[in-house]
Amino acid sequence: MMKEERVYIKNGELTIESLLSVSGGKKGVVICHPHPLMGGSMYNNVVEAIQEAYAAKKYATLKFNFRGVGGSTGCYDDGRGEQEDIIAAVKYLQDVGISETAIAGYSFGAWVAAKVVERFDDLFSNVAFISPPLNLYDFNWPQLINKINIIVCGNDDQFCDIHLLQEKIKNIAANLKIIPDADHFYFGQEKDLINALRELL
Repeated sequence: MMKEERVYIKNGELTIESLLSVSGGKKGVVICHPHPLMGGSMYNNVVEAIQEAYAAKKYATLKFNFRGVGGSTGCYDDGRGEQEDIIAAVKYLQDVGISETAIAGYSFGAWVAAKVVERFDDLFSNVAFISPPLNLYDFNWPQLINKINIIVCGNDDQFCDIHLLQEKIKNIAANLKIIPDADHFYFGQEKDLINALRELL
């Protein structure tokens, strides 16, 4: 495991609590956690699995808490302000010398990441969604064509219907990996998720 250092990122009036691990290379990833109002934070098991997978591929990793979570100031903003949190995290990585920034979002984090990916054409070198919660949120799939590289989902996911996902992403050109017997939370299957991501990266 690469050592993670706690950093605080300025985002306008807000401060975003983050954990940074540097690889010495030019590639980095911003990792977005699940729903803040449902206990989601950067300490989530899936977020930690994502971090491990990218670190193994020599990415610098930046996990952070959305506004109002943990040591991040502000309060939950229904996905709007959270987009600005992501943009501040990307800018921070650029400021520390990362020239190729990827983004990996899990659950709510995938939905907010999708909103940012829609807005900016060239911000990310690689985009991964883990368990995008299609059953709960609208994803603007036509706006995401050729912008998503990796989607990972469990075949028993309560919030991401696999058949609906396969239908929606027909024209997206993303690599889809379905993890057998995994649900939305991947408890006990973190290693399967890490291996899937490493393979797709």
